Amino acid sequence: MVGRVWKFGDDINTDLIIAGKYKLSITNLDELSRHAMEALIPNFAEKVKRGDLIVAGRNFGCGSSREQAPLVLKHLGIGAVIAESFARIFYRNAINIGLPAVECKETNRVSNGDTLEVNLVDGYIKNLTKNEVYSVKPIPPALLEVLASGGLVNYVKKYGRLPW
Repeated sequence: MVGRVWKFGDDINTDLIIAGKYKLSITNLDELSRHAMEALIPNFAEKVKRGDLIVAGRNFGCGSSREQAPLVLKHLGIGAVIAESFARIFYRNAINIGLPAVECKETNRVSNGDTLEVNLVDGYIKNLTKNEVYSVKPIPPALLEVLASGGLVNYVKKYGRLPW
């Protein structure tokens, strides 16, 4: 996948991704997604394009275990979230809904607006803007299968079992 970068810092918590105040009052995913990342970038949902990538520092998705956080990002068309590290529950929620969560220790080399090529199978990210290649933490084969199926529910529908 190839996409344009939206760059964020460390400790982006689930309340910054989608504020808890919307979780109970808005149940429609289209409407809920309009508020994604708005505390950090006003009107983010209007600016982001299908296939864009989020790149962040350490501990992305920390805070409460809110499945809506990766859901709104996927719904907006984010192709992948790339971070130095993830909160464990966000990582699993993202994979389970089919949103690639990619760990890369070199996110500090990436700038807002860069164009990246992300190869999940071979495990690298190529910065097409800077002509650099970054290694990523390999995604286990079972989780790659879940992502290729579009999430855990689709995987189970397709294969009739869990991948582990």
